[in-house]
Amino acid sequence: MNKSNRRLSIFLIAAIGISSFSSAQQLEPILKELIQKGLEKSHAINIHNLDSKQAKVDQKLAKVVFLPKVTFNSSFTRLDNDITFDDDTQNLLIATQKLLIKEAIGIPFNDALPNNIPLSEIPNLQSKNILKSSVDVDWILFSGFEATNAYKASKHKEASLNYVVIAKKDKIALKIIETYDKLALVCASKRVLISSKKYLDEQEYYVKKAIKNGLAIPLNRKKIELAKQQLAAKQLEYNHNKSLLVEVLYQLTGENRKSLSLVNPTLRSFSTEFSNPEKRNEIKALEEAEKATIFKAKMEKSNFIPKIALKGHYEFIEEDLSLLDPKWYVGVGIQWNAFDGFKSKLKSIKTKIESKKYRAQIENANEMIALSIMKAELSYEAALENTKIVKKEIELASDTYEMINKQYKNNLTSINDVLDALNDLEKASFKLQNSYYNERRAITNLLHAKGILKY
Repeated sequence: MNKSNRRLSIFLIAAIGISSFSSAQQLEPILKELIQKGLEKSHAINIHNLDSKQAKVDQKLAKVVFLPKVTFNSSFTRLDNDITFDDDTQNLLIATQKLLIKEAIGIPFNDALPNNIPLSEIPNLQSKNILKSSVDVDWILFSGFEATNAYKASKHKEASLNYVVIAKKDKIALKIIETYDKLALVCASKRVLISSKKYLDEQEYYVKKAIKNGLAIPLNRKKIELAKQQLAAKQLEYNHNKSLLVEVLYQLTGENRKSLSLVNPTLRSFSTEFSNPEKRNEIKALEEAEKATIFKAKMEKSNFIPKIALKGHYEFIEEDLSLLDPKWYVGVGIQWNAFDGFKSKLKSIKTKIESKKYRAQIENANEMIALSIMKAELSYEAALENTKIVKKEIELASDTYEMINKQYKNNLTSINDVLDALNDLEKASFKLQNSYYNERRAITNLLHAKGILKY
């Protein structure tokens, strides 16, 4: 086998072996790293994570309803005057005081009270300077299940948001994998271009040698030069495509552009062994959202259930209290919202309708997922069949090129036939890489549709 054919065989073995070598592989380490960086960079995921944290705070708010609320109060008030009894009441209280004193010391009822016996002043109902310092305790003992249902609604809302985050991560991972595979396809085209350049350089050598020996004409050399110019145009297209894909990866992952430009991926197939389908995160998110609305409706409906609360109050400064103010008190009360103009009922009906919307979305999503699984399976089957066909095309194009090249070297055919055969081999080689790309796309979509995509 001559040098040209050895290079051709090595190239074909490498191109075909790229897929078979990694048939049991999953994602490449560098691709996994890019996906993780993309997930960390994603603003959409960060926003949903913050929403999830808010839902967790809502759960805590629902739970702390049952904790006692302690409030310390302090105030100073100055009235325009002391609040006292009216004159008749004061005279009555003084007369009563005199009767009690006379009875105590044994003075007859009708005798006058001696002047040397002092009388107590009638206290004010409230002094005009009022300094108060107190503590209040409010403790909800029973919320009519409103707080309990609010907690459960927030719990399911948090779960829904968490599943939304995972679903968003899947979409970002799919986008990065697709871009990475496109870059691999572009790099595959680069390898084909390099191989083609080697063949053209070899043909140019033979053409120059043939011209010197009078076995070829200068027109053949011009045809080689034209083919090399066309190859240079393809090289420019490769550079543009790679630069564009590097920029897309930079936008998705935030990775340094220089580092991304050094990435030289190859097309590798995923494992063809699929586990049983799992419920998609989009479905889980909708189901949790549906449960959240159910408990929200119960929360709104429980507005009619009586609420029980404990109230406590204690005054630290007793001196400035009025004669009617207690120093402390404790009480238990019931609040029953018997009729609110149908407001709570209408809110509950509205929330139930929202729950039905989620159920409709779940059924629609399940139908779409089933369709996407079937579509991905058919695409994968078609890609595998296409790969077999392209491998046969490469085998035929390789044998054809080898035969025509030998004929040309023996002056049995023209340079045009050689260039055409080389072009057919180049196209077939790239078609194989493109078939690997389509196969990988179908597998990735199938894994995602079944909910078993791992990254």
